[in-house]
Amino acid sequence: MPIIVNQIKCPLEASEPEVIEKALKLAGLKKSAVRSVQIHKTSLDARKQSDICFVHSVFISLADSSRERELCEKGGCFSYVSPSGIEPEISDKKKNGRVCIAGFGPAGIFCGMVLAEYGYRPLILEKGEDIDRRTESVNNYWKGGALNTCSNVQFGEGGAGTFSDGKLTTRIKDPLCRYVLEQFVRFGAPEEILSKAKPHIGTDNLRDIIKKMRARIISMGGEIRFSSEVKDFTVIGSSVSSVGFGSESAECSALVLATGHSARDTFEMLAAKQIFMEPKPFSVGARIEHLQTDVEESLYGNNAGNPLLPKGEYQLSYRRRDGRAAYTFCMCPGGVVVPAASEEETIVTNGMSEFARNGKNANAALAVSVTPADYGYSPLDGMYFARKIEQNAFKASGGICAPATTVRGFLNSKPDLNTKVAPSYARGTVPCELRRIFPEFITETMTEGLRAFSGKMRCFGDENAVLTAPETRTSSPVRITRTENLNSLSAENLFPCGEGAGYAGGIMSAAVDGIKVALEIMKRQAPPD
Repeated sequence: MPIIVNQIKCPLEASEPEVIEKALKLAGLKKSAVRSVQIHKTSLDARKQSDICFVHSVFISLADSSRERELCEKGGCFSYVSPSGIEPEISDKKKNGRVCIAGFGPAGIFCGMVLAEYGYRPLILEKGEDIDRRTESVNNYWKGGALNTCSNVQFGEGGAGTFSDGKLTTRIKDPLCRYVLEQFVRFGAPEEILSKAKPHIGTDNLRDIIKKMRARIISMGGEIRFSSEVKDFTVIGSSVSSVGFGSESAECSALVLATGHSARDTFEMLAAKQIFMEPKPFSVGARIEHLQTDVEESLYGNNAGNPLLPKGEYQLSYRRRDGRAAYTFCMCPGGVVVPAASEEETIVTNGMSEFARNGKNANAALAVSVTPADYGYSPLDGMYFARKIEQNAFKASGGICAPATTVRGFLNSKPDLNTKVAPSYARGTVPCELRRIFPEFITETMTEGLRAFSGKMRCFGDENAVLTAPETRTSSPVRITRTENLNSLSAENLFPCGEGAGYAGGIMSAAVDGIKVALEIMKRQAPPD
């Protein structure tokens, strides 16, 4: 099994052969002993602006496998490679009906693709439109048109991440992460995502990749139905027996709920059916925009503008004495703030970048953590809390535009958009006092966070930065609680999955969760004849 040599620090200009040579030297290996070698991951170390460098890890496979084990036993900079493939355990027990998947975001796509690869021919039901029609609906809304409540930034082929940055960063440590990356490359993602510490595909590339994944699922017998929201399902005993969508229904051997974090109507349906759910912590706040050049000057100092450096991005956090946190989330270098509502008479923001990340502004969520202690302990209380903020924003701004202000205006409790940073929100912005939108504890924590961040990054001390509100869809406000075998507490063949179920956060972890659910289903039932 190949090993990884970690912590190979090299100058920005170091070539791949130079990195590999240093890895071999660190490992005490001669080229003659090596069967194969390649760069595994590359990250940027910009903690010292006077000594910015790349830190690499390198795959090394040796002709003598015992030597690999010997090196890894030493620990230190050596570690084993976890295999990236999947090895399903497939049951021989036949069941009536089809495996049905509600939602065609990352969780639903990867769950469906794995099942299809092994002959299960899943039926995938998606509330929104296919990516081409969905893009038309989204663009129409961004240009000031009517909101399509069934197909928008939140709903439709690819899920919410399709209109983001295509970020593939994740905090989970799972061998399946490598498998997910390899599948994205298989369907057209740039190979660099396999080695970048912070891989991203870009909104523009992701759309074409998703279409190819859809075609693959269909070619293997899977069926994908768009504009087909799951509105009902029947439980007999402890099992889901059928699922209703539109005016149709289908016999169901297993139902995967991969609906995403904004499936509020689904959450209400589950509550009405007494499917066990719990409220969970999430975060709300606003999008903050700086000039991308100011971000890079803050991060890189005199090295700003060096073409060898990646687009500058950050992740900051602050914790109050009472434990409440403010942090930045989903940072989009060279991106835009996008209208992301999914319900009438609400305003919601999100961030998006294309692969080149070449926009004038950078944006990120400035989010504040909230818990059931803030909004209530009934399963849907967090959802209603977020909806109220979105409705407040709609009323404060007059409906079309989003409420916004400079950091200067926010800190002084005065609406202000007199700034060098042009807000990028497509439907326009109006100056508003954001304290009209959020509960006081949210704006207090945002204020403390901004002041703390200004001591960490110079650009956060710039009062010309713009806050556009609200950001409310950071994660699901509910958890559809499941057993250690991944099925719902309320039904043995109901599988809550991905971000909407409260078991993932972002494209990567949602995709991994979708794969795990697929593997669990295969353990329980055989493919159909």
